[in-house]
Amino acid sequence: MNYKIYHLSHTDLDGYGCQMVVKNYFENVAFYNSNYGKEIDERINEILNNISTENFENSLILITDLNLTLEQAKEIEAKLQVNQQNIQILLLDHHKSGQDCEQKYQWYFLDSSRCATQITYDFFSSILGENPQLAKTVSVINAVDIWLEDDVHFELGKVCLGFISGARELNRIMFPLENSNYILTLLENAQPLFDEPKPHIRLDENIHKLKKSFFRGNLEDDTLDNFISRYNVKLLSQNKNKMQIEYDGHKGILTYNIGNVSIIGNDFLKSNPDFDFFMDVTSRKTISLRANGGVDVSLMAARLGNGGGHPNASGGLLNAFKDSFVYDTIRKQIHDIILAKGANNATRS
Repeated sequence: MNYKIYHLSHTDLDGYGCQMVVKNYFENVAFYNSNYGKEIDERINEILNNISTENFENSLILITDLNLTLEQAKEIEAKLQVNQQNIQILLLDHHKSGQDCEQKYQWYFLDSSRCATQITYDFFSSILGENPQLAKTVSVINAVDIWLEDDVHFELGKVCLGFISGARELNRIMFPLENSNYILTLLENAQPLFDEPKPHIRLDENIHKLKKSFFRGNLEDDTLDNFISRYNVKLLSQNKNKMQIEYDGHKGILTYNIGNVSIIGNDFLKSNPDFDFFMDVTSRKTISLRANGGVDVSLMAARLGNGGGHPNASGGLLNAFKDSFVYDTIRKQIHDIILAKGANNATRS
């Protein structure tokens, strides 16, 4: 059957748990993640654009662990009616704040007695069969997400909750596919520990090892920070053309909330000598700049963000910057800010 599932879920343990369940049962799935509010609208638009481009005979938009407002549900229905393709929609959630939507829309399923991962597993396993190992992981997530303190899995669930909330080594705005794969791989690789004595302690002791194993691959042993930096530099190098910006004829790369700018920025510039500077902008409007002798970024910081620092390491504040959930929108903003500040030859590829 020529089909594809476009799965939008929350950005916490329960949200990724839903996607782990769907990954177990289906192969042709594209995963998207969102927090509440405006980002849901942005992700739905992104999904609809991808459906239109990919043109499968049958498409399912699956939304889990996210409750919609009535206005959002209405807008989604309107967009689906305009779209001429065969698109179905199903929402599986457990937040009581979605009761108004559940009463109005048949595709909106709500059950506040179970977490979204449990709902998703129960729904698909009833059709496609049980998976004992997956069922246990689902029970762990359910115990902590709806806070069942007397449940035998509660302590393990607490460790899982922190494990996933702390898995921020890859930026989900710049690298959504890679970030999704990373978190789902962590969850899958942690499952064997759930069968050991005192699994909450075993998982707590192995979090560093699980992360390190993912980023290390076949490389010789090193620190986790160095492995993370190399992995991010590899991703940035693979995407450097579409992430490129220019300032006064100098070529740079723009990142968003990447963290560890000193390590990642300097490693990227060493690996890509054709780039003169590295700029990271954050949701707090700050910019961090790094260079490797190709341009004085202290002057750049002063001109763009009333900042300063050293020739190869500086920072500032972009008051005109408005946070966004889409990298291309962020990049265009920075391009426009550079133009507004009078920098020459600021071009976008």
